[in-house]
Amino acid sequence: MNSTKAQFAEEILIVDDKPANLRLLSQMLADRGYVVRAVKSGVRALESIRATPPNLILLDIKMPG
Repeated sequence: MNSTKAQFAEEILIVDDKPANLRLLSQMLADRGYVVRAVKSGVRALESIRATPPNLILLDIKMPG
């Protein structure tokens, strides 16, 4: 990916308690040029969103807590 495209890449936050799901989705999306952040909990997701809001959030609906 060239630097201009990277500068304007869409950012996706993935929230899932299963590491295998995080790895799979992260790799698939990164391979397609997206900037990916992956976190394992709702608390971490909120911290990440407050720091830098993503363009899209993929959220697991069945998480502990």
